[in-house]
Amino acid sequence: MTDHGIALPHYRLHVVPAVVALASPTWQREVWLDPDQFEDLDYTVHVLFDDFCDANNPRPWLGQCLRSEEEVELMARLGAAYGAVQDSVGAAARDEAYLDSPGWSAVVAAAARLAQVLVANDHLALSKLHDAGHRWPLDTKPIMRSACRGPVAECERCGPSGRTR
Repeated sequence: MTDHGIALPHYRLHVVPAVVALASPTWQREVWLDPDQFEDLDYTVHVLFDDFCDANNPRPWLGQCLRSEEEVELMARLGAAYGAVQDSVGAAARDEAYLDSPGWSAVVAAAARLAQVLVANDHLALSKLHDAGHRWPLDTKPIMRSACRGPVAECERCGPSGRTR
């Protein structure tokens, strides 16, 4: 995978949870159908199609909030699956109509695959930062090598000395 990096990490902070929500039928029914909750399908769709990405045309978002060609391809698949459901139920349909649509399982499946890739790519990017010596929070102590666990500030088993407790 070529990680193109992301120029708009704050956008990705909206995109990833929206994709994860689309991948979770339980979340959709418990949160989106609860009138006391802020998040619903409309909110999620605006995140992915209007505000922080364009699932209908995700290529321009490569290097902005999408890290790889695979993410672009999977986002396009998600956009196509959602578009098919929207065409079948109508843009003005209630959330329940979308969730009960026969095509909704394709949306969930496309979102689940994309969610796996987004999270794996973020984990890989964070691992590279970690290996380069970057730590979060930023004010943590410098890294010491531990005999048993690699680069850590203090091994849980060994303590700062590197000897097993």
